[in-house]
Amino acid sequence: MRLLVRHLFVMITLSLCLSCSGRQDGVVVAPDQELTSDSTGILYDSSNAESSNLQIAIDACGDGDTILLQAGIYFADPQPFTDPLCGNCLEHATEVPASTGFIIRNKSITLVGAGRDSTILVTRAGYGIYFEKSPESRLINMKVTGGIRDFDGNATDAAVVVRESRVYIDLCAMSDNDHRQDSVVVGIGGVFGREGAEIYISNSEIINNGWDGMALYRGASAVITDCTIRKGRGAGIGVTWDSHCIAKRNSISEFWKGIGAFGTTTVIAHNNLVFDNLGWGIIGTGKSYLDATNNVVHHNGNCGLAPWSQECSGRFVNNIVTENGWREEWVCPCVGVWNYGDLNNWRFFNNLIWNNEEGNFKDMPDIIGQYGNISVDPMFPGNGDFHLQPGSPAIDAGYKEITDHDGTPSDLGIYGGTAAR
Repeated sequence: MRLLVRHLFVMITLSLCLSCSGRQDGVVVAPDQELTSDSTGILYDSSNAESSNLQIAIDACGDGDTILLQAGIYFADPQPFTDPLCGNCLEHATEVPASTGFIIRNKSITLVGAGRDSTILVTRAGYGIYFEKSPESRLINMKVTGGIRDFDGNATDAAVVVRESRVYIDLCAMSDNDHRQDSVVVGIGGVFGREGAEIYISNSEIINNGWDGMALYRGASAVITDCTIRKGRGAGIGVTWDSHCIAKRNSISEFWKGIGAFGTTTVIAHNNLVFDNLGWGIIGTGKSYLDATNNVVHHNGNCGLAPWSQECSGRFVNNIVTENGWREEWVCPCVGVWNYGDLNNWRFFNNLIWNNEEGNFKDMPDIIGQYGNISVDPMFPGNGDFHLQPGSPAIDAGYKEITDHDGTPSDLGIYGGTAAR
């Protein structure tokens, strides 16, 4: 009887999808399994679950359709996949064996869930939700979890993988994709952009995954705003090869490293809170350009900021860099700012650098008292609150070309400048 009902539901879903092009209300898809919970939260047994009706609905719907997902758990039917290109190999044209969960290919689909705590997509694959040649798709209000790491370390496994597509992600959680293979160092990331990807992610959580939170490869681009990116290996945001990234008002913590600009990338990092990572906070290396402005870089294990090559360039302006260097040196010295590059390529203006374990600077001149840089207590309230208390020396202490919303000189840190909220 259950099988008959299941097949009947699939037939109804197909019928709706085939006639729903242009509908504004969308197709409603029911879950494979109702949510159950106890004191530990949501429970599911992915090993015994049947595959999802969701992929059938995706395949049947037309370009531009909307699928409304009811609360519940949706299981992907993982499929083997040979990636024709390698995102992070020296030889780009390298085939990589991998696996896919849900696939959106050659059309635009909007998936809308009932909430990221109630609509759960369990992918059971390396490329959890895989977008390929999708002109304009959206993921809204759901959780993507339960990935299974591929055996080839070159597979760019993530909860969401985007290639040659424009994808908007809002109010989602890419979390608990922490499965690892003993033979593979890398794990599963949060959201990865591949060749030609354009990703816009906002108001979302990327938490407790097995590798980078957000990674961009080979010409991908992303705008990342108002997200919590926490607890993983690798980097919170890693921008590589010739990719581009704008990151604003994100919280990045509990990774090996914070925000990194590599290769020939361009990274705009404004008003981010980068804290409690094991290694560095924010770095530029390779031939990248990094504009790090109005960030708080606090209590990272080694250094706070670093130019990391002779050819990288950019600016560090209006940042607050405090209390870095709490663990034994690993990837850089335990200081506020470490120079391993060419200072002629950088502008260090109006930063507050204070109370870092082994000093404010290493391998560069002490520029406190020059170019607006200061070293004083910023007067945070404490307990994870990085507002500035009245009388803070960081108020109105910013670079003259950057103002707050009311036109006054910018405050230093994440609540200063026109990108602040």
